[in-house]
Amino acid sequence: MDSKQLKHFLAVAEYQHFTMAAKALHIAQPALSISIKKFEQQLGVELFRREDRQVMLTDEGKVLLEHAKRVVQQLDDAQLAINELKGLEKGEVRLGAPSMMGSYFFPQILMAFKMRYPNLKLTLVDAGTESIRQMLLDGELDIGVINNDHVPDDLEVDHLFDTEMVAVVGHQHPLAQRTSISFEEFFEHELVMFKPGYFHREYIEKKASQHETEMKFSFETNLLPMILSIVQHEFAITALLKLVTEHESSVTGVPFDEPVKLSLALAWRKAGYLSVADRTFIEFVKQYT
Repeated sequence: MDSKQLKHFLAVAEYQHFTMAAKALHIAQPALSISIKKFEQQLGVELFRREDRQVMLTDEGKVLLEHAKRVVQQLDDAQLAINELKGLEKGEVRLGAPSMMGSYFFPQILMAFKMRYPNLKLTLVDAGTESIRQMLLDGELDIGVINNDHVPDDLEVDHLFDTEMVAVVGHQHPLAQRTSISFEEFFEHELVMFKPGYFHREYIEKKASQHETEMKFSFETNLLPMILSIVQHEFAITALLKLVTEHESSVTGVPFDEPVKLSLALAWRKAGYLSVADRTFIEFVKQYT
């Protein structure tokens, strides 16, 4: 006997009707009848009594039923165990991404990936690229988005896309009509910035040091919607990826005189275990870049 015969037998036993069982199995009713007949001939016993339109288990069929249930369940468990090892039926992808990427780049990708692999768990950790680097090295994340510059030797990277950091102001702000802005002018204004650990914060602090000026912090938060609201209402200005201003009509992006180009990449530990689920996710993301 084989697993297909057992599944056919269980379906007829459950529905007590060949046509209904065939529909549940997605096969033709004559094919199911032939399968059961051959199974009975192979075993040398009748498994069902056919009375009018009713199909009932014989005593022999009742004995086989309990064994068949256990065998099919064990086969299903074995398949699930293999799928778990493959990482495509049960598993988790732990992804670290800055809030800007999490808000504007990944949502559609994550939803499409979830539709393709509905049983996988996706965990998205919001953090700055500098923090993500360390979390990858510490094994707290499987995959992360980092700035593709001065990458530690212990990390493997795969380029995502290039972008630019721009000054971000409200529509009515005096700087909104400018085609570019110097860092000297930028530092003259009240700022709302991400907390340390984000590339933008580190870069702006570095520029302030180079220009020997102090930054005027009005607000400090990692909540992107709050940053955008503060800028929109012109309580402060900030610096964000151009990606944000391309999606947010409530603010205006102004390039810096000295263009700030960024290359972003997916990264993971070279010596770390990269599951099939992780590798599948990386390949899936590549289709969108």
